Amino acid sequence: MSNYDIKDINQAEGGRRRMDWAEREMPVLRQIRERFKKEKPLKGLRVSACLHVTTETANLMVALQEGGADIVLTASNPLSTQDDVAAALVNQFEIPTFAIKGEDKVTYFKHIRAALEHKPHMTMDDGADLVSSLFFIEMGRFEKLEPSLASWAKGLSDDERKEMLKGVIGGTEETTTGVIRLKAMEKDNVLKFPVIAVNDALTKHLFDNRYGTGQSTIDGIIRATNVLLAGKNFVVSGYGWCGRGLASRARGMGAQVIVTEIDPMKALEAVMDGYQVMPMADASKLGDFFCTVTGDLNVIDEAHFKAMKDGAIVANSGHFNVEINIPALEKMSKGKPELVRPFVEQYTTKDGRKINILGEGRLINLASAEGHPASVMDMSFANQALSAEYMAKNAATLEKKVYSVPTDIDNEIARLKLEAMGVKIDTLTAEQEHYLNSWEEGT
Repeated sequence: MSNYDIKDINQAEGGRRRMDWAEREMPVLRQIRERFKKEKPLKGLRVSACLHVTTETANLMVALQEGGADIVLTASNPLSTQDDVAAALVNQFEIPTFAIKGEDKVTYFKHIRAALEHKPHMTMDDGADLVSSLFFIEMGRFEKLEPSLASWAKGLSDDERKEMLKGVIGGTEETTTGVIRLKAMEKDNVLKFPVIAVNDALTKHLFDNRYGTGQSTIDGIIRATNVLLAGKNFVVSGYGWCGRGLASRARGMGAQVIVTEIDPMKALEAVMDGYQVMPMADASKLGDFFCTVTGDLNVIDEAHFKAMKDGAIVANSGHFNVEINIPALEKMSKGKPELVRPFVEQYTTKDGRKINILGEGRLINLASAEGHPASVMDMSFANQALSAEYMAKNAATLEKKVYSVPTDIDNEIARLKLEAMGVKIDTLTAEQEHYLNSWEEGT
């Protein structure tokens, strides 16, 4: 097999062992994989997936392959790839994989190109880089593309560019950030096919975003720094489901948690949950640790860096590396940053303070750690697999819109997860069902 670009094929055996370890924690996806193997619901479909190349993603790819899909996988973040897993996918499963941990921007988009050249019938995205690239190419908006990708796209004929999009029946999106981008595309009437927002599923964001991001982000920060959290001021920027999970885990480690927010409802919830809430302008003076989980631009900006303590540690667990304004910090600093530990770049400001940026401002839970635990990704990727099956069956009847995961799929995943955990729940009696559906019964 020659259609791949990975770091080292010789790491495959170790990657396979780690895939098998993760698979033990993914009983719902295992059941789906076994059914897919028999029924082949994705037979004949080319799927281009742009996801974090981890042990959990690898198990999803195998499930899709068992379902009959012809897959190409590319990384959705330059620092998130687990090279041994990429090797295992190529060597053990013959799944074309284009991902190298630490790849530069040119290589990242060269890999996106490989996914596009697969001429997918279905996309599977994590941040919407694949879908947006596809649309920019079709519209001829080459200025929005990375230069090397733009150069390739310009070499295509108009017919070739349109043909690339013509065969796509639909897609799925994993993240909050990606769903925001896709809904903006829908609003601007540029979304060219239906997409299922996997992130909107309750069995995704209530567990993956909260428990997965909470645990894995703390894991990444500790692995990168080996600094004690207990007694430190830990600033969480954003109190969505990811922020809720992170704040909870930081408090559990003994940190004094401060939350910054722009949404009054979420800010009020954070206050009622027992956290200090204040603007970033105030929090920046107090924080020992900072972590952004908002999905927005320049959440930590020049003014905040100017107010920070000497030795402040700054990380991001939102999808893109735009939440921390690193160019502003570079202008404030003397010379280039020093790599004082793996994934820790130390900037020295012109007034002599040290500010530490973790993982180049990218997802710290994947840059310095291994991402979410397999148990929560079991539900997220069960949603991906079943959404792909749903799209394959129903794409012809769907509009060019962003759709939520169907409720019956969401509920079935919850049922299967509880069953796998050995948890039983009550069911309503006929009398209770009648009471809940009747307006005639009162006090």
